[in-house]
Amino acid sequence: MSTPTSNKSRARKTPARTSGSRLLDEVEAALRRYVILPNEHCYVTVALWIAATHGIESWDFAPRLSIISPEKRCGKTRLLDVIEHLCHKPLVTVNTTVAAVTRSLGKKAPPTLLVDEADSIFGTKRSADSHEDLRGLLNAGHQRGKYTTRWDVTTNSLQKLETFSMVALASIKDLPDTIMDRGPVVRMRRRANGETVQPFRARRDGAGVLLPLQKRLAKWVGAQEFATEVLGMPVEDRAADNWEPLIAVADAAGGSWPERARLAAKVMTEAEAGVAQESFGLELLRDIKAIWPPKAKATFTSDLLSALHSLEESPWGTYHGTPLNANELGRLLKPYGVRSMDVKLHREVKKGYRLDGKRNSKTGAVEGGLFDAWERYLPEHRGSGEVAGR
Repeated sequence: MSTPTSNKSRARKTPARTSGSRLLDEVEAALRRYVILPNEHCYVTVALWIAATHGIESWDFAPRLSIISPEKRCGKTRLLDVIEHLCHKPLVTVNTTVAAVTRSLGKKAPPTLLVDEADSIFGTKRSADSHEDLRGLLNAGHQRGKYTTRWDVTTNSLQKLETFSMVALASIKDLPDTIMDRGPVVRMRRRANGETVQPFRARRDGAGVLLPLQKRLAKWVGAQEFATEVLGMPVEDRAADNWEPLIAVADAAGGSWPERARLAAKVMTEAEAGVAQESFGLELLRDIKAIWPPKAKATFTSDLLSALHSLEESPWGTYHGTPLNANELGRLLKPYGVRSMDVKLHREVKKGYRLDGKRNSKTGAVEGGLFDAWERYLPEHRGSGEVAGR
């Protein structure tokens, strides 16, 4: 008797897993119909993120989906349009405030916040500084149980407000790194000749095509009991927090999705780490060149950091949420052959950086200097010989 029961149990489970896999296939097909994304991993990521919004009550972390374009007309707003018609309870905004967001959250199954033109909020240092409270709220809402507070004048007491929700932000240029570090990053690009998509119309395609799929997806996700611990995570630390809901959905769906999800997590995380390292490193080299003291052959690390922190529209004053420190400065410059060394200025010896570096007693080569890195990695500097103090 036990064998038939076991077979019957397997027969009942198969359709549910096939249904989930098929639904995710349909979501991916819808994305491909209306939007050109850079690669297959991006389609997998966005499809799983959309599905995960419907399971918000099952997650400890709510990954932020950053949709980044280098310029206008790369499809970021169109992608948000498609997401809006497929995700859980979309709340679309262009230029939002903390008050508006907090009033929308704090309830069971909170809405999915979709922020377009986020560059208008965080695009410049002045604008970012004026929206620091919003950035803090978006950062806190990444993890369940993190609250923001406000004083309630009617009760004359401090009120705790829930911040937890799924969020997608679309921006020209990068968002603050504390936001982009809290979820997958999809880097859009303009369509090439020969790349075509179907025009999207909200009434025809949204209500007529995507909404029925959204309802079926919500019903399927709502019927799942997701694993409390996802096994075989291909990434670690915060990246694992970000990808856990997406991979849990993929595991529940079955088919090819568990394998595709893990590959996407690994590739997308590694790719973004490479982009961040390269972009920050080159930007740092350029900024150091711009602020280098006139006629100076060397400078102390402390003075260099102070100048970097005060540089407008740069990330160094809020690097990973705090001002860039000496260790981080050294790590960013190390791949370019630049290192700190003892520097003597005004009869004082401290750690610092030199233009020409220092001669290696074993090899005889001059190493660790900034000028060599500028020559090698900054095309605008190469061959110019133009630098103060040299």
